[in-house]
This record gives sequence, structure tokens and C-alpha cells, in this order.
Amino acid sequence: MKCVSVSVSVLLWVLWSQTHGVHIRLQNQNCSDGVDAAVLADLSAVIHRVDRRFLSVTIDASLASEEKFMYLLSSPKIRTLAGALSPAFVRFGGTRQDFMVFVPRCSDVFNVPDFMLLSEPSCAELDLPSWLEEKLKADWTQQKLILLREDLQRKYRRVKFTESTVDLLHSFSSCSGMDLIFGLNALLRTADNTWNSSNARSLLQYCESKQYRMSWELGNEPNSYEKKAGIRVDGYQLGQDFTRLREMMSESKLYRDAGLFGPDVGQPRDHRVDILEGFLQTGSGAVDACTWHHYYVNGRDTSLEDFLDPEVLDTLALKTGEVLQKVQLASPGKPVWLGETSSAYGGGAVGLSDTFVAGFMWLDKLGLAARLGLDVVMRQVFIGSGSYHLVDDNLDPLPDYWLSVLYKRLVGPEVLKVEASPSVARSKRVRLYLHCANRNRYGSGAVTLMAMNLSKKPARISIHALVSSGTVEAFVLESEQPGEDGLYSRSVRLNGVVLKMLDDKTLPDLNGLRLPPSEHLQLPAYSLAFFVLTDARAAGCE
Repeated sequence: MKCVSVSVSVLLWVLWSQTHGVHIRLQNQNCSDGVDAAVLADLSAVIHRVDRRFLSVTIDASLASEEKFMYLLSSPKIRTLAGALSPAFVRFGGTRQDFMVFVPRCSDVFNVPDFMLLSEPSCAELDLPSWLEEKLKADWTQQKLILLREDLQRKYRRVKFTESTVDLLHSFSSCSGMDLIFGLNALLRTADNTWNSSNARSLLQYCESKQYRMSWELGNEPNSYEKKAGIRVDGYQLGQDFTRLREMMSESKLYRDAGLFGPDVGQPRDHRVDILEGFLQTGSGAVDACTWHHYYVNGRDTSLEDFLDPEVLDTLALKTGEVLQKVQLASPGKPVWLGETSSAYGGGAVGLSDTFVAGFMWLDKLGLAARLGLDVVMRQVFIGSGSYHLVDDNLDPLPDYWLSVLYKRLVGPEVLKVEASPSVARSKRVRLYLHCANRNRYGSGAVTLMAMNLSKKPARISIHALVSSGTVEAFVLESEQPGEDGLYSRSVRLNGVVLKMLDDKTLPDLNGLRLPPSEHLQLPAYSLAFFVLTDARAAGCE
């Protein structure tokens, strides 16, 4: 059987103690006829440093389509899973945030479970009773069908929510160690088409009365308002709306210094590309980071081949370049975030976005976004409607969840430079990214090599000189089943062991396989991996 061999050997062309730079020689070949080319990796300096909450998540506002479903956020299992992803932002938003209206609670209309009425409940006291969790999960399965029908028809009903939604979100975020970002309704408009801020003011006043520390957004994908609601808002007006919100926040002692992020525009396309430019003219000074959304493909007509296509993965660089250019021209130095992102838009691709194959898009996006200079990437969705979630309808973790947890544990915020020669870059089936290792787990100078093999042939990485005096920890993720059929699996193996929660409050040990010095690193067909080089002594990571 033919194989792909990726040999990474370090040639110290100047004294290590002087530069801490390395040449990495990358040999990409099948075993009979290979192509040999050089890659330069500079370990002496960091090229970009992302936010410590770089990998963040979203909770889709569809969860509040009926307020009772928000109580799922009190599930001990869901909080355990979320806690393993901290530190992170958790953004509450999406299409339905622009159809939500805050209505103070009326006891004769909204029923609140007894466990939510405790004066100052602890996180443990807020655990959702198991019987109620089972009922809500069963009801949620049916609710998703209703939401899907609304999405297909693009007919969205107005949703009322009370203090309970906010209480549950804040409890979830604080008990999970996440920072909450709440998305406000921007489709509440006045007669002259400016934003009507009165409902948001009521919500902010309530949150301030509870001393809820949180950040804010206004609107979701304003470039699609005309299609979804028959309302057209240009970027210039949108920027003024954000400025109004910032002024309102400045009147609050609690929120005058809170984060405000936006405008959460969709990725640049042929139509409505003016939204971001207009917003930046009037609203860039109001926001702490400029946010935009990215998806690779349409979930309704994509294929397995798209999820493995290097050309599809590379489209992220093109779209990111367009956004960065516009933002830096209008507001130099302004951080840029992916405020919502996943594999396929339209709710994800059924049978693909929630299976093992989605991990290639996810890990490549994390590696490429950091290298390009984006500071935060918010994964759609931790929990909510659609097919791109991190946990399933039973609140059990899917493959991309485990990939995310490993990223959190192993990868640090410092990005290191790796450049491939043209002949290697054209291959694109084996993709590599390099960061300093997570310093909460590894010592100074350690690096983490993220690797993925999009090929049906195995690959091999050897890093002799770099680890000649130390070991490597390997974390290799494969589908539960071998071959192409396994790409559709909703289970994943770490170093051969299927990952499952031990109970509702306990994750399994996620241990690496310690390899002896100078050992070849095996990258199986269709696999994702983190290789932690504990003794790399990278100057940029010390």
C-alpha cells in the first residue's frame, strides 16, 4: 500500500543559542516517488498573540424560542462540558435574537421552577432535576422541527423572554467560567428607521440591578434583514445605532466599561458588501472588536468531498483578508473576531457538520484564523438548533467538542511562523500549524504542532533534531470506524480509545501518548493530531 511520508527534520543553520530559529525540512512523498522541499519555522519570535478566550462558543437564540428550554443550561452535564472549554466567551445570539423582546416576568403567565427561586443559589443548587431534564430534551427534539420549518420559510415569530432567560444565561456562564455576550434586538426600529433602544434599556437596567457583568452585541447579520424581515438598514445607520447603545452603556456604572462587539455581518458576498464599510464610518469607535461571520459551504447542497477539499478550506484566507483590509483602513489596530462561524450555513449540513469529518474544517479554521491575525473565533453552536452543534440532543459531546477541549488544553495563544515552499504548499493534504504550548500545562519553550491528514493514505512526521533530547506527547484523533465510512461517525478515538463521559460530571482522562526521542510521528489516514514538543526550547515561547 502506498503511503504519504511527511518528514520534518530540523537543520540548525546558525547557533541555537543565538537565534532559536530552525529550518524544518518537509518531505512530502508516496513511498515510491517523493517530492522534497523545505519549510522555514521560526521559533525565535511570536507573529501573533490571540485572546486567551480565542476558542469561544455560541448559544443560539433559538433555545429561547420557548423560555422553558433555557433551563437546559442548568443541566449538570452541559455545565461540565462547558466548564472544560473555559476560558471562553459564550455569545447568546443568532437570527432569532432580532425577534426577541424583553418582557418582565408575570407570575400568572410564566412558571418558574422552585430551584430557581432561591435567593442566592450556588451553582450546585441550580442543578436541573433529572426528570425535568429528560422532559425538556424530549420536547426540544420536537421544537427543533418547528424551528427548521420557520428557517425554511423565513417566517420568524416574535418571541417574548423574561428575566429567567437572562438569569439562566448568567448562571450558566459564571458557573462554567465563561464571559457572557448578550445579543440585543436591532430590528426594533422607529418610524425614521433608527434603532428603538427602549426595550434594551429595560433589559440593561434589570441586569445592572442584579450586578450581572456581561458584554453586549446589537443585531445579527444585518445584511440579511431585508430577506428575513423586509427591513433594510444600511451600514451608516447601523453604526449610529451602535453609537447610541454605547452612549446608553456609558450612563451605567456597571456597563460603562463593558465590552460592545459588532456588527456581526455575514462574510463578504456579491450583494450588501457595503454594510461593513458604512458601519466602520460611524460605528467603529463604539465597538471593542469588529465581528463578522464565516461559513464555508451551504448546508443544503454540500458534500463529504467539500469537507475534505483544501481549496474550500483556503477560502477562509481570502474572506479574512477582505475584512481585515476594510477594518484596518478605517480603524487601524481594531481587533477583528469571527463572531459566529462553523462549517456550513443554513443550520449546518445534516450528517456532516455534526460528525467526525467536520473536525478538519474546525481545526484548520482555528489554525488559519490565528495565523491570519483574528483574535477570537466563536463556534456556532454549543447548544441550539441546527446540525453544527458541539453536543447532541441528549447533551452528549460530539467529535468537534473533544477536538475543542484538546485545543484548549494543549495550544497556547502565541502563534509561530511556518512557511512552506510552493511545491509543498500545492499538496495541501497534510496541513500544519504551530503555536507555543499551553503554559498552564507545559513548561517554558514547549510548542504544539497541530496536524491534519486529509488523505486516505497515512502520513509520517519525523522531527529528529528538535526532540533529540526529549519526548513528544502525541494526541491523535481518529474516527471510531476506519476508512471513509468512519468520516460520518459521531464518535471519536483518542490514541485508539473512544472518548465518552464517565458520568454527567466527569470527563475521561485525555492523556497523550509519550513517544521516545527521534521517533517518527504517525499521522493515520483521515486523522487530526496535536504533537506537543516539550523540549523544543523555542525562544518565542520562553
